[in-house]
Amino acid sequence: MQPLPHQYQAMTYGTAQGNFATTLKNNCTLEVAAPLDFDGPGNTWTPEEMLLGAVANCLALTFRSIARAAGLNWLEIQCTSEGVLDKVEKTVLFTRISTLAQLTIADGEDREKAEKLLHKAEQNCFVSNSLSSEKQFTADVRVSQA
Repeated sequence: MQPLPHQYQAMTYGTAQGNFATTLKNNCTLEVAAPLDFDGPGNTWTPEEMLLGAVANCLALTFRSIARAAGLNWLEIQCTSEGVLDKVEKTVLFTRISTLAQLTIADGEDREKAEKLLHKAEQNCFVSNSLSSEKQFTADVRVSQA
């Protein structure tokens, strides 16, 4: 890892009609529009989903790093983040974000270690830590039957 601080940039471009394009410095582009709830088309990424995706991705990537350092043998992870957008004192904001991390491991003896590392990843997820909404986290560790 490079020493902190790190800087990131995303640029969004659009016109009065149609979707927007969000582009990174490396020219990776993502099409973005308002969600159906805000009369958007419902066929592309939305800022709300991008935020929840950032929480889920940060947790999964943080877990991968922590698990590697701890020597945990794991098979797959699925992180799902759901958010509640509401109005609080005339301001629309995410009031709660719930994240479920489902982890599959090969050996049942590692279950306790795996759960501990999932919670450590959740505590160290800097995207989630940057948000002021209420956060809920659930860890679900499963042992592979294969």
